[in-house]
Order: sequence, then C-alpha cells, then structure tokens
Amino acid sequence: QVQLVESGGGLVQPGGSLRLSCAASGFALSSYAMTWYRQAPGKERELVATITNRGGITYYADSVEGRFTISRDNFKNMVYLQMNSLNPEDTAVYYCNAKRDSKYDYWGQGTQVTVSS
Repeated sequence: QVQLVESGGGLVQPGGSLRLSCAASGFALSSYAMTWYRQAPGKERELVATITNRGGITYYADSVEGRFTISRDNFKNMVYLQMNSLNPEDTAVYYCNAKRDSKYDYWGQGTQVTVSS
C-alpha cells in the first residue's frame, strides 16, 4: 500500500524553525521526484520545494529561497523540509508529494504549520 505520512508541523513563533518529515512506504522512493507543497486558508496549493529522485537538483519557490532546505534519504525512505526564519506568511498545511513519469502521483495527508506569536 502506497503511503506518505508527514510529521513535524506545529506552532512556532516568528523567526523560529521547524523540520518537516515525510515517511514513504509501499513504493521505491528513489525513483520519484519529491515535492513539498503548502496550502494556506483561502489560497491555492503552491509548490514550496522539490528535489529530484537522486537528490542532485533542488528547486525552491522565491518566497522560501534561502530559508527552507529540502533533502531526502532514499535508504530511509524519508524526505525532509528544514524551515528557518519562519514568518506568519508560512502558515499553511504542508503536503508531501511523490511523482514519477507524470503517471504516478502520490500525496500525504498534510501537516499543519502555524507561525504566530
């Protein structure tokens, strides 16, 4: 059974940090590009960061460039999003996505991140 499970969300003060984790099971993570998305209330889901299947290439949205870092450990079937210098605009539900060949497209259930004082 294919499954992506996000964790690590929570409430953090502005300027703080969080590390999100995405645990993958039921498929070969090393064959998939992995992406973190987020969706804030009343807004469309947006791409935050993506990493190629071997981890050689990463891409970040302008709004998080320099503050967030995406990484992966294919041996542990894990993907991470290190988030630093968080601000209230980062408040959203964060989702983990696995995609391959534009055919296989899996989503996690999301983890809430709230940045507030």
